[in-house]
This record gives sequence, C-alpha cells and structure tokens, in this order.
Amino acid sequence: MKKLDKILDVFRGRNNVKLLDYSSDEDHNRTVVTLVGEPAALKVAMVEAIGKAVELIDLISHEGQHPRMGAVDVVPFIPIKNVTVEEADMLAKEVAKEASELYGLPFFLYEKSATAPHRENLANIRKGQFEGMAEKMKDEKWKPDFGPDTIHPTAGVTAIGARMPLVAFNVNLSTNNLEIASKIAKQVRHINGGFRYVKALGIELEDRGIVQVSMNLTDYTKTSIYRVFETIKMEAQRYGVNVVGSEIVGLVPLQAIVDSADYYLRLENFNIDQVLETRL
Repeated sequence: MKKLDKILDVFRGRNNVKLLDYSSDEDHNRTVVTLVGEPAALKVAMVEAIGKAVELIDLISHEGQHPRMGAVDVVPFIPIKNVTVEEADMLAKEVAKEASELYGLPFFLYEKSATAPHRENLANIRKGQFEGMAEKMKDEKWKPDFGPDTIHPTAGVTAIGARMPLVAFNVNLSTNNLEIASKIAKQVRHINGGFRYVKALGIELEDRGIVQVSMNLTDYTKTSIYRVFETIKMEAQRYGVNVVGSEIVGLVPLQAIVDSADYYLRLENFNIDQVLETRL
C-alpha cells in the first residue's frame, strides 16, 4: 500500500483535480482509480502519476489474476460534463505524447482514440500481456502510437484513449471451481458470442474460497447490469452453483442502478427524474 499511496498522493490536494475513488484487491492485484477535473489540470496530474507508477512498479515480479500489460495498464478519458469525446481524445493524445517522451513508455491509443479497427478493443491490445508484449510489438501492426517500439523493461506498455463510461461489475459464485466461473464468463462475453458490450473472465478469490465472474460492461445502456446478472444466475444453475453476491468496482452511472431497480421492482412509468438527488 505504500507504493499505491505514493501514486495516489500525486492527485491529492491539487487544484481542479479531485480523487473520487480507488479500489484494490490482492486476487486481481490491480488498482482502479477514478478522478475528475479540468482538462489542463488532469493532464499535468496524469503525466506525473504515470511517472510515479513507472518508478515504483516492476512487472517482472508482479503477479495477479487480472490480465495486464503495463504498470499503468490503461488510462481512459471519459467525457462527463461540458466536454466532448473529441476533447477527451485530444487530452489522451497529449498525455501519451508527453509521458512517452519523459519516461520512455510506449502507448497504444484505444477505443474512440484508436488509429486502426484492430486497436479499438483493449483485450486485443492486451493479448499476450507483459510477458509476451515485446515479441508481439515486433509485428508492424502492433507498433505503438507514441513512444519506443518495444516495451519499457519494468513498466511494459500502456493503453490510453477516450471512451464512454463503463461499469466494472463482478458476480461471486458459491464454489471454488475456477473452471465453472471461466465457462460462465465465456457464455456472457461478446468475443465468444455473448452480450455485445460485455468483457468477462473467471477469477479465483483465494481468501474467500470462491470464484468470480469479473466483467466490464462497456455500454450499460445497451447491455444492462440486471440482464447480465440474471444470465449468470441461470448459467450457474447448470452446475448446481448459486450467486452469493456481486460488486461494482469504482464508480457507476446513476442510470445503470436506476435501470436495475426499475427491473427488479417492476416499477411502472418510472424515470430517473423521480430520484430525489437528481432534483437537488
């Protein structure tokens, strides 16, 4: 946690930047950090934080169940208010250019910032992970958009770009059989014929003696939380397994939660304007 605190301290006490949330766990060995701020201030903070992570994190000795290719694995810029996707894209490119020059770190542009269709999907870029990335980058189609043509020796490579909000949603199962979680993840993820806006994998939660279907819902307006949750419940029953809980990692758009409440409560003619906090 000392290393994490040193990275997070970069964001604390800054003008026009606010650290909203961060979440870590030992099984994933991964930290998700959520910030908001004005573009110019965010750029300065992000470049500095990337440098601190490159200094402190050594992927040669890193272990965790979540796929990763960099000490700073992915940096998404998400337009929230009074900013466009195009402006978020420009900011991502400015951060990548400056950080690559300062730290010798390669960057791939992804999602809305991608320079080719095969680079849009983060999973495609990350395939091979840190250990296989140097060999992968010898292929001309996997040359980075910014920085050197091979990985940083300890910090790997980073994906960066503009995208819309996603929901990091995990479902925990009443079994320690990782194969079951992996099979269910395969049923719901898009790449294997599942939901169009779901990325998923099975994860073992060793400290709890259970497994998890760990997911990113990349467009909750088209693939809802409740629809994915109900499908996982149904698939789990095939193996005599129950859902024991779920979690949201980081922050979530209010509409995604309202949609689930609407579904499970069978509300009639309900809309988000009836949520008290939205009227304040």
